Amino acid sequence: MKRFYSHGKLLLTAEYVVLDGAKALALPTKFGQSLEIESINQPKLLWQSFDYKNNIWFEANYTLEHNTINLNKTNNETIALKLLEILTAAKQLNPMFLSEINGFKAIAKLEFPNDWGLGSSSTLLNNIAQWALVDAFNLSNATFGGSGYDIACAKNDTAIAYSIIDNKPKIERISFNKNFENKLFFVHLNRKQNSRDSIKTYNNNKSNSACTIEKINAISNQVLNCDTLKTFETLISEHENLIGTITKQTPIKTRLFKDYKNEIKSLGGWNGDFVLATGEKGYVESYFKNKGYTTILDYKDMVL
Repeated sequence: MKRFYSHGKLLLTAEYVVLDGAKALALPTKFGQSLEIESINQPKLLWQSFDYKNNIWFEANYTLEHNTINLNKTNNETIALKLLEILTAAKQLNPMFLSEINGFKAIAKLEFPNDWGLGSSSTLLNNIAQWALVDAFNLSNATFGGSGYDIACAKNDTAIAYSIIDNKPKIERISFNKNFENKLFFVHLNRKQNSRDSIKTYNNNKSNSACTIEKINAISNQVLNCDTLKTFETLISEHENLIGTITKQTPIKTRLFKDYKNEIKSLGGWNGDFVLATGEKGYVESYFKNKGYTTILDYKDMVL
């Protein structure tokens, strides 16, 4: 049996503008997804996906004949066809993939709820890329698209600086250890954000991106090097305003949490998934729970 594993992701800086070359700071998470592959004596791919509670949430049966992959039956056709697209793209990148006479049983296990937005797609894609012996960034470009920072997080076990230079990913492993980590929290907004919708919003609304990218790059560097919570809060507030201006969106704090006394920053596509909130633990938890947001994680419980 073969086993592959990939980490989840959080984008700390440069959401949207990372697509146009900005320097992003990204954090691999302690939660990820595994993929176990076992050979079977029939030309089929039997796929099962388990959620974080170890319940099957998706399964599909594919036939492997004449060097092609075909969907036979499933409990979710939309997901099954997307998985087929990924498998087919992997086979185009490596024609030897799934070309054996025998077949396989594949078991994918997610360590976080599907609606957390930590990368159920990117972790799956990176696991399949490892199995198929293909480049995960090429596979991502052929299927989901996006900046690829999520793939970089899937592959790494430490914070990274990520950018796209000449259409190629540049990944730098960095140290992101702050003495105020105990005042950083991740709050789930009770809704999932579709990454592709976020990218579409950005592309439809972006303006003056070159100037903004320069400013965001400076903020990413300052966030990396800052050593006080106050400076960090000033930087993420400035970042929110810059991204809000370029994408013609209202920052989450202004829109939903005006009376919050510390700072709040969107992570990745705005209006869904997790936000980063700063402050004392007691205040953060009471404030958000009173507003109906009960999924709150300490920094050390989320980030690798």
